[in-house]
Amino acid sequence: MAKGILGVVAGLLVWAAVATVGGIVIRGTWADYARVADAMTFTLPMMIARLTIGAVATIAAGRVAAVIGQSTLARLTPGLLLLLIFIPQHITLWQKFPVWYHLTFLMSLVPLTYVGGTKITRELTPAAPSRS
Repeated sequence: MAKGILGVVAGLLVWAAVATVGGIVIRGTWADYARVADAMTFTLPMMIARLTIGAVATIAAGRVAAVIGQSTLARLTPGLLLLLIFIPQHITLWQKFPVWYHLTFLMSLVPLTYVGGTKITRELTPAAPSRS
């Protein structure tokens, strides 16, 4: 159980780190994005870039949680917690973004943490003996 908890915490920390670094990079390399970031008046390409950073961070969180926690529950829990954390934030930002943006972000959190940990979990699970 301790490994599972550690995996979840590490996954959340990795999510925050990847999202933060992605945000810093996008602001530092895309002048138009940096100019509108505080007002959150993003263009379609900017919203897609934000969703991409979120997706990469979410997959990374699932991967780390799976490696450390070594269970399906450990790799799903960061996504569930992120969903619980971000629903209230997206409600307060509802008017700033189109509905598709909110739904894409929120509905991807749990599946992408699962996907992020799938390959790792398979690699860590011993294969059944062959009956040849």
